[in-house]
Amino acid sequence: MTPPAESDFVQSPCISVCKLTADRAYCIGCLRTLEEIRGWKHMDADQKRALLADLENRQAAAAE
Repeated sequence: MTPPAESDFVQSPCISVCKLTADRAYCIGCLRTLEEIRGWKHMDADQKRALLADLENRQAAAAE
């Protein structure tokens, strides 16, 4: 198995503040849902980048 190309590596958004909201909708640290957290390791680089873009939108919406 060949290692992924450097451009294929996408850093996880986890900041080690792993606590779900009271309604268990998402993690207060990284803003991902449980499904997104579980699925991260199975996503390809493009899917991860798309999720990171969604997380930026979530963060902006939460700030409003």
